Amino acid sequence: MTSEDIERNPGQPIERVLQGRFAGVEVTRTSDGIAVRIRGAASFNASTQPLYVVDGIPIQPGPNGSLTGLNPYDIESIQVLKDAADTAIYGMRGANGVIVIKTKRPGR
Repeated sequence: MTSEDIERNPGQPIERVLQGRFAGVEVTRTSDGIAVRIRGAASFNASTQPLYVVDGIPIQPGPNGSLTGLNPYDIESIQVLKDAADTAIYGMRGANGVIVIKTKRPGR
């Protein structure tokens, strides 16, 4: 998904723009932001949160796995990695999938 996809849907919440773009990805609104679940994972004992990587830096999600503090209009692209081969470079942190977000840089 790219910034053009977001701009083509003005006024739409980011979770609606994301929903349906990636097979096996569930996006929901939380009180703190948005939460993403990949592969429909469920666990009683372990986290099912994907790893968020923003501009190459892994970040910790907020409460309930929410992604907070990121303006949707600052996003250049979003890539969802869910296959073992794609997430292998992130090791165990990528076991629940990886959401790679690139933001727009000034001057681009």
